[in-house]
Amino acid sequence: MAFCGASATAQTQFKNHLMPLPAELSVGTGSLALNSTFAVQTPGISDARLTDAIDRDVRRIEMAAGLRHAGRGVTGTTKLVVKVDHPSAPVQSLDEDESYLLSVTTSGVELDAGTDVGAMHGLETLVQLVQADGNGYVIPVVTIHDTPRFRWRGLMIDCGRHFEPVAVIERNLDAMAAVKLNVFHWHLTEDQGFRMQSRLYPRLTVKGSDGLFYTQEDARHVVAYARARGIRVVPEFEMPGHSTAWLMAYPELASGTKPNEIRREFGVSPYAIDPTREATYTFVDRFLTEMATIFPDAYVHIGGDETPAPDWKTNPRILAFMKAHKLKDNEALQAYFNTQVLKIVARLHKHMMGWDEVLTPGLPKDVVVQSWRGEASLFKGAKEGYEGVLSAPYYLDGMRPAGVHYLADPLPSSSDLTPDQRKLILGGEVCMWGEHLHERTIDSRIWPRTAAIAERFWSPENVRDVDDMYHRLIPMSVELESLGLTHLESDDAGLRALAGTENIDALRIFVTAFEPVGFGERSQTQHTDQLTPLDSFVDAVRPDPPSRHWFELTVKGFLGDPKNDATDHAALAAWFTQLAESVPVVRQQMAASPRLSAVSARADQLLQLTAMGQQALQYLASKQKAPAGWKAQQTETLNDAKKPSALVRFTLLPALNDLVNAVEE
Repeated sequence: MAFCGASATAQTQFKNHLMPLPAELSVGTGSLALNSTFAVQTPGISDARLTDAIDRDVRRIEMAAGLRHAGRGVTGTTKLVVKVDHPSAPVQSLDEDESYLLSVTTSGVELDAGTDVGAMHGLETLVQLVQADGNGYVIPVVTIHDTPRFRWRGLMIDCGRHFEPVAVIERNLDAMAAVKLNVFHWHLTEDQGFRMQSRLYPRLTVKGSDGLFYTQEDARHVVAYARARGIRVVPEFEMPGHSTAWLMAYPELASGTKPNEIRREFGVSPYAIDPTREATYTFVDRFLTEMATIFPDAYVHIGGDETPAPDWKTNPRILAFMKAHKLKDNEALQAYFNTQVLKIVARLHKHMMGWDEVLTPGLPKDVVVQSWRGEASLFKGAKEGYEGVLSAPYYLDGMRPAGVHYLADPLPSSSDLTPDQRKLILGGEVCMWGEHLHERTIDSRIWPRTAAIAERFWSPENVRDVDDMYHRLIPMSVELESLGLTHLESDDAGLRALAGTENIDALRIFVTAFEPVGFGERSQTQHTDQLTPLDSFVDAVRPDPPSRHWFELTVKGFLGDPKNDATDHAALAAWFTQLAESVPVVRQQMAASPRLSAVSARADQLLQLTAMGQQALQYLASKQKAPAGWKAQQTETLNDAKKPSALVRFTLLPALNDLVNAVEE
């Protein structure tokens, strides 16, 4: 087995569950038997950060392979050599050397890296290589030369709309490290809450957070926790829009109209910070200077998006300022604000980052543009000389399948950017906005889909096999759960809460046919604000459940030879039967649960769809023609099933439609 141009030698029964796939992988003969824990050697540079990383990952291997822990007086005999050439800088940079060389032989493991960050990536790969061979656990003989494709591989978590406890952040940082993401973008302020303590301006959290915020000690802990895993922390403080919480605490910053409370509604707010007062910049300067003592990263995000600011168009004082400074409209005034804030950020020896809206004429080039509008906006910025990060295709609240995210590339070879312009595309960032999630559901919305996107950011561009990605995503999901994520167990917890019982076997089968609708459809269908309880059926249903891709793949295989493919036929028929048999039991539970009964219409439709599937299988396998009008009737049923209901959509409709279309009349 070989990837990305690597030559493969004679092979063992190597099960490739690696994610992300390495740049170069060669598989040799045999394997390293894990009969003992490791005897670790660090002949190069070594410090507490590297030692702790080795200890964590060795412990994970011990757990996976059932080995006694060396920390309990056990002497390891399996050789593990971790050699790091030079120490990392005190503050991890964008240009950190993250490459590594991992060599596994039948006698031991050697890991060579330029820095401890590269070594940590190599250790994560080593953990994923552990597999059972029938007699015990082994690590296959491999040689891996690995380096990331993009320098910026991020995950943004919105903690402004709904606060997420430190424990949630920690377990997501662990998962980020497992899939080699290296930037945690911490969205800390929103109209719904100011989540970062300031000792200079204490009212920001006293009046702007509902008491839900991170102390400075919390934030320093998160920064240290992330650094120990090779992850940078980039804080975001939204300005001048999305600033209701700022203005609740310090109304003198407002452009005119002052809020009466923290904004509970989601969407774009009319409130904005006043960009015309010198006192505004004094405030921002002091605040960012204080935050620089907590967040050492070279980048700080100021948001800058969605600022309609109606007061800027009506306040006589602001209009006079705009006239005096020859600022023709709100966009020009925001550009002025950005330029003033950029001076503050530059004085702090940092780089400013903002969403697409900050990209305005005259903006200094030392600004990184994060694109939520798409590739066209990202490439436009690069052509104008701005560094950029792509996020538009990686909005997880759209509830799109991992395969869709996976094929979106921050910098496809087909782009018309010049070589110099291509260097300005730093990478990509996954975005998890917080309108419709809380600490019990957030993991299931982020993972495991983010693991697939992480591969897009790390692996070579030609790694694009969606079926293979899904094959590897299943064991990766289980590995992520072992790190403490709740993305799998939270599904069952939500179902138990809905049904009011531990007996959810039928309900567990029932939900495999569904996934949540995206943010836009949910917002249009259901009035949701910050105080809405997120405890409905939609909140217990997983985005992109494994059954969705399995069904599509199995239908595709069956349609290749429906008369003779008994295996796929049997698998599909069994699943249709399981789904249909789950409905009567679930209906009984609906009778006792008003929250669950909201999906009763979907239960009726599921029976229709499973019956349709069984009929299609029978017609195709027997090569019988359906009665005239059968396909039209099924198409009508499929179209009805596509309509919004209970904030969930059926996962099986596209492939079921393929089955129906393949039937002859």
